[in-house]
Amino acid sequence: MAADASFDVTSKIDRMELDNAINQAIREIDTRFDFKNTGSKIELEGEKVLIEADTEERAKAALDVVKDKMIKRGVSLKHLDAGAPQLSGKIYKIAAPLKEGISTENAKKIAKLVRDEGPKSVKTQIQGDELRVTSKSRDDLQATMAMIKDGGWDFAVQFTNFR
Repeated sequence: MAADASFDVTSKIDRMELDNAINQAIREIDTRFDFKNTGSKIELEGEKVLIEADTEERAKAALDVVKDKMIKRGVSLKHLDAGAPQLSGKIYKIAAPLKEGISTENAKKIAKLVRDEGPKSVKTQIQGDELRVTSKSRDDLQATMAMIKDGGWDFAVQFTNFR
């Protein structure tokens, strides 16, 4: 009797790639002519990306640089929750918290999609901030992966532990 095959649906940030993207953005801000002597800065502080600039437009441009570097490094923009620039004294600041993990509500949405539209042999189970999907058929699991990937979620999804 063959054992069940499974995979986990997760939403994790590759920290090394995020660090590389932020460091590249910092270097670009430091060397670009339109950011010279403007006091613009970018930093990664815990679970937030902080951007400071002297004008609202420069703050938005620095955020665009960060997003561009994240895309080039393969980090999904769905992990970044950037708000509008806030005026603090004479400096515009953007605090962009990082979103990681699948919330219980989102895991339930994925499980409902799999239950309603997926192959009947596929079972789902919520495990913390992950969703485990199991089936006897690997082909059914691959079809389920494609369906979840095409789901158009407002959070990034990755697939791990495929066995």
